[in-house]
Amino acid sequence: MPIIQHLIVDQYGAFLGKHSERLRVSKGKEKLVEAPLLTLEMVLVTTRGVSISADAVRACSERGIPIHFLGYGGKPYASLYAAGLTGTVRTRRAQLLAFEDERGVALAKAFASGKVQNQANLLKYMAKYRKAKDLKLHDEVRAAAEKVSKHVSEISGLRAERVDELRPQLLSAEGRAAKEYWSAVKSLLLADLDWPGRRTRGAKDPLNSALNYGYGILYSQVERAAVLAGLDPYAGYLHADRPGKPSLVLDMIEEFRQTVVDRTVFGLVNKGVNIALDERGRLDEPTRRTLAEKVLARLEAGERYERKKQSLRIILQTQARHVATFVRGDRAKYTPFVARW
Repeated sequence: MPIIQHLIVDQYGAFLGKHSERLRVSKGKEKLVEAPLLTLEMVLVTTRGVSISADAVRACSERGIPIHFLGYGGKPYASLYAAGLTGTVRTRRAQLLAFEDERGVALAKAFASGKVQNQANLLKYMAKYRKAKDLKLHDEVRAAAEKVSKHVSEISGLRAERVDELRPQLLSAEGRAAKEYWSAVKSLLLADLDWPGRRTRGAKDPLNSALNYGYGILYSQVERAAVLAGLDPYAGYLHADRPGKPSLVLDMIEEFRQTVVDRTVFGLVNKGVNIALDERGRLDEPTRRTLAEKVLARLEAGERYERKKQSLRIILQTQARHVATFVRGDRAKYTPFVARW
């Protein structure tokens, strides 16, 4: 039986149940896949009409295996965890208090600067493969990367006593960097996608739909890392608080969007992989499965981090723990993850 770390349930009408020490996905009398609980790390439900047995939920809960539910556009709408994971009171108290002092300021600046630097580094990474074939494009993209990088220094120089006072300037710097980043990305994409530029909500073009779907998958991993670190996913710093808005998850995902999702999706596009939409303008089932598999595989890829090569999934979890130790006062400084290029 193959080792399955990420079980994807993406067929309408499927049933997820427990069979001995395995999770089994079936549809009618047909067995689709079985995943040993021993090696399973996550269950991802990406379609409607799926039934799950109470035994399967309990087996996942007892082993710390989260079950995430995503809509067709990739937006997560529910997650199931073991109830005990939310009982880390000391970290959550410190997290909430940090919003009112310099710790919140430091975290917001770190999340924003990490995102911007990773945008610049991904542009450099993509440009180096154009140097031999298109030197002019290489030079233009490298220049764009340097312009994006300058916003890191701008963010570093911002000062405030509370994060609420700093947020407008942070979002302004982040937004200007993003505009330059996406403009350079458009010039690098080889496929003729008639791309309208970056769109978030309500995107109907293939590339933006793929990016949004990939971010949804990454979101579930970031939420899991936050919960396992004892953090409250809804109490963030860079993103403003709103009812039902997982601000900390949106904060923490910023450091990993480019390295995990953007690089994966751009690579698929430039290799000519078809990103197909159905008649309703949504990603079709094969495309959703391909994106889920590729993004999850990317999370298992190694990056240099803290003097050794580690998987991005481990790096993400470690960064969440660093947030927790920083707000508790056990760590002097929080440093964002920045990928090499």
